[in-house]
Amino acid sequence: VVHLMDSGGDSVQSGGSLRLTCEVSNLSFGTWCLAWFRQTPGKEREGVALVDIDGISDYADSVKGRFTISQDNAKNLLYLQMSSLKPEDTAMYYCAAGRCLPVHERGGAISPAEFDYWGQGTQVTVSS
Repeated sequence: VVHLMDSGGDSVQSGGSLRLTCEVSNLSFGTWCLAWFRQTPGKEREGVALVDIDGISDYADSVKGRFTISQDNAKNLLYLQMSSLKPEDTAMYYCAAGRCLPVHERGGAISPAEFDYWGQGTQVTVSS
């Protein structure tokens, strides 16, 4: 059974940094897209970053230049390094795995519909 467990969420001040980690079990890195999403109460889940099976990454415009997605294939870990955090980054963050289109074929937002497996979520709170 595929299992994703995300961690690393915390409360930080505006301008601070955090690194989220997702431990992935029973899934072969390099054959699945991996992504991070976030969600606040009453809003739809928003795609933040993904890395495709070729290792190419894509980001939501709202986080470009501030967030970096990366993976450690040997340890089956996915990361989201977040810098220059803003209060509007406050959300529950989820890692996800799915069969998404390669980045060079993509257009538009990162959709939750492309992803099959999800972590339980980790809370990030940014105060001003």
